[in-house]
Amino acid sequence: MLPPCPLCPLSGPALVARIAGLQATVLLLLTLLIKSRIQIKTASAIGLVLLALQTLVFLAVGGALGLAATGAAAVMLQRRQAQAA
Repeated sequence: MLPPCPLCPLSGPALVARIAGLQATVLLLLTLLIKSRIQIKTASAIGLVLLALQTLVFLAVGGALGLAATGAAAVMLQRRQAQAA
């Protein structure tokens, strides 16, 4: 009977099982990496949409307040002119 080869501790079915396990691990890690990249891109897109929405709301509110201040100044000026006459 021959002793097992010290340079090749795994042979036959054990080697095939180890290689299959490594392939499954690599496939799982690649799947997780792709999933995380998709989640990052999606979150980035949602973040940009929310930032644009926030900017538009800020500009709209700022414009409305500016319009209200201009209207109040015009009314005050008209009342002052009416009292002077």
